Amino acid sequence: MNKTGLQALLRPQDSIVVLIDHQPYQFANLHSHEPTLVSNNVVGLAKAAKVFNVPTILTTVMEERGGYLIKALQDVYPDQKPIDRTFINTWEDPAVTDIVKKSGRKQLILAALWTEVCLAMPTIQALGEGYDVFIVTDASGGVSVEAHEMAVRRMVQAGAVPITWMAVCAEWQRDWARADTAVPFTEVVREHGGGSGIAYAWEVQLLAASQVAR
Repeated sequence: MNKTGLQALLRPQDSIVVLIDHQPYQFANLHSHEPTLVSNNVVGLAKAAKVFNVPTILTTVMEERGGYLIKALQDVYPDQKPIDRTFINTWEDPAVTDIVKKSGRKQLILAALWTEVCLAMPTIQALGEGYDVFIVTDASGGVSVEAHEMAVRRMVQAGAVPITWMAVCAEWQRDWARADTAVPFTEVVREHGGGSGIAYAWEVQLLAASQVAR
């Protein structure tokens, strides 16, 4: 994988997203991040993927025991039934990998609970199969800060690229002249971008006020 130069950046037409196990059981033992932050970030990532027409796969593990996918994430793709697995390692389930392979896309963007298990396993296997794997660290989380950080280090050593959800979106957008996605992407940032979203809303307010003043 070439990690430098323009080709190392994410492109919507070459990307595919897999969101793994954002379920109540996993959130209940999430201690590397504030759970509401991870929930916000994964929903923001899912909404942005929809804006950029990036295929997104939702998957759960042992849904009957672990719980349904969190509602805010399911609501982004209301008609998509998450692929429910028994495999801990998503990449061992053909129901998931067949979709990825059929897409022909090689930039694989993963986020999961927990980082050290459900993110690390598919990342390491997919890297071995030639995918360019980007791990969205702030839309993932582990049972402890150490578990999350050690897993990220392990995946980076294997060749994965750590990235945050807004950085993913910025690389997809790349040019503000791409007006068809610029406006809806900015709306996602306003809703889920924390301080960036607040600053944008303020800027819009000030611009509106200046127009009135004229």
